[in-house]
Amino acid sequence: MATIVETKVKVAKGGSFLIEATQPDEVFTPEDFTQEQISTAKTATEFATNEVLPAAADIEEKNFKVTKALIRKAGELGLLAVDIPEAYGGLELDKVTSALVAESLSKNASFSVAFSAHSGIGTLPLVWYGTDEQKKKYLPKLATGEWVAAYALSEATSGSDAMNIRTKATLSTDGKEYILNGEKMWISNCGFADLYTVFAKIDGDKFSAFLIERSTPGLTVGKEEHKLGIRGSSTCPLIFNDCRVPVENLLGEIGKGHHIAFNILNIGRFKLGAAAVGGARTSFHHGLRYAKERKAFGKPISEFGLIQEKLADCATGIYVGESLSYRTIGMIDASLAGVDHHAPGASREIQKRIEEYAVECSILKVWGSEMLDMVVDHVVQIYGGFGYVEEYPATPAYRDARINRIFEGTNEINRLIITGWLMKRAVAGQLPLLPAIKRIMEEVMEGPTPSEDVEGPLGAERKMLESAKKLSLFAAGSASQKHMTDLPDQQEIMGALADTIIEVFALESCLLRAEKLVSRNGEASAKNAIAMTKYYAAKAMQVVEVSARKVIAAVAEGDMLRTQVAILRRLGKYEPVNTVTLSRQIAKQVLAAGRYTI
Repeated sequence: MATIVETKVKVAKGGSFLIEATQPDEVFTPEDFTQEQISTAKTATEFATNEVLPAAADIEEKNFKVTKALIRKAGELGLLAVDIPEAYGGLELDKVTSALVAESLSKNASFSVAFSAHSGIGTLPLVWYGTDEQKKKYLPKLATGEWVAAYALSEATSGSDAMNIRTKATLSTDGKEYILNGEKMWISNCGFADLYTVFAKIDGDKFSAFLIERSTPGLTVGKEEHKLGIRGSSTCPLIFNDCRVPVENLLGEIGKGHHIAFNILNIGRFKLGAAAVGGARTSFHHGLRYAKERKAFGKPISEFGLIQEKLADCATGIYVGESLSYRTIGMIDASLAGVDHHAPGASREIQKRIEEYAVECSILKVWGSEMLDMVVDHVVQIYGGFGYVEEYPATPAYRDARINRIFEGTNEINRLIITGWLMKRAVAGQLPLLPAIKRIMEEVMEGPTPSEDVEGPLGAERKMLESAKKLSLFAAGSASQKHMTDLPDQQEIMGALADTIIEVFALESCLLRAEKLVSRNGEASAKNAIAMTKYYAAKAMQVVEVSARKVIAAVAEGDMLRTQVAILRRLGKYEPVNTVTLSRQIAKQVLAAGRYTI
């Protein structure tokens, strides 16, 4: 009889996965979804399948009447109200549900962008920072889809460098209005939005946010951009020429707009990670069906080993992506469970608790967007020549996926956030990372010690995870010793360290999920999760090793380099895994099922 393990999610410190052990029953996984969460996801999936996909041609032609009508229908179903408080017409549901909705609506990328820009970065600044009067005025309209929201931060000269915006706001002589001048670029939903959250510097230096209605005098919406992908989404510049905004439309506090800008992005990042999983699943299913139907040399191409390897890569990517996403979002929900949402200052406490997992949110964004790119690339290759033809689903998926490595902060910026955030917390004593690095340094100086075998079907992978953590800490320690406080200026090293950290979190997340499935249902029932975890572990270790070597080669030379490379070999020692057999096993399972499934 299978053992049922109750999940009591551990509210861990952000980033602590690198130095602390976590048990399988302490993480949230897709197997823990409640019936209410599943029901909401089903509603979103049916809406996407029955309403959005049939309108795909109109959406891609930028028929925004159709897009706005679909947003309104989404509002009628409650899909826009998930993150909005009940007091203002919302449903005030958990973040897992919010992510499930984003994942379920990712079947059409252009509509997914419109939906996410409205319900996420467009609405949440008001939810978190708005006054009661502002919320009463705007949130009910946003919850129903009567109005559409947009978020205007980027400018032509300050894409990633958000604090360097040039749009200025000046208080009028009568003190009743702010007068804005400047231009925003790449604003999603811009062409048909009714309400914009706009960032500007009051008197040229106080970074602040404003709620600006479309009809405001002095506001002009520029021409639609013609983009590589997500062609059916609206992307325009927003121009302010003596745009007069009532003082009561200041959002939050003067000079503290950066808190709004950066905290909102954490939500955007974990939702993007979840949506990337949904997009990958949709694209994979197209590729899977085609591989079964297309014949070459007298048999379906799905029977060829190199095609099966691609199918295994895709299925494993989706499995790991799910594990990463819902582990993180489950932690956020567990942390938020202790907040009285109706107490004074509740919004700020919610932001603080979500910000605790900033590094995990950045990991989701980076890993999810790059996994999706891998999947759509494989699917194009599976389709062969037809993968390069517009009428087939591989082509738009390939184009649409590319934006995700730029959205919500580029992947380069997010890699710097991952490493920099951890190092900053370590120096401040908020995360005991430095003592952990010191212990690794002492361990390697003591010489090799015999390692104990770990029992269970994933014992080898458990040891690989521990090796990956040690390699990450050793590389971080070596880089810190070399560059000290100048380490943030060494972007290539920071990026390589981020890659080791990302793989540690990804590997641990899918390993814990598989171990949890074994505990609940037995080894035989969890064989697919076990196979995908083993398959991923082998690839993750390669990334960790290569990235750690890059760091060591950049910070050491001569005898020191040779010594540190020898240490890396010892810390990263593991037996090669037969990924050929594993990929065939994974492929045969999804081919038999006709879809991705655990």
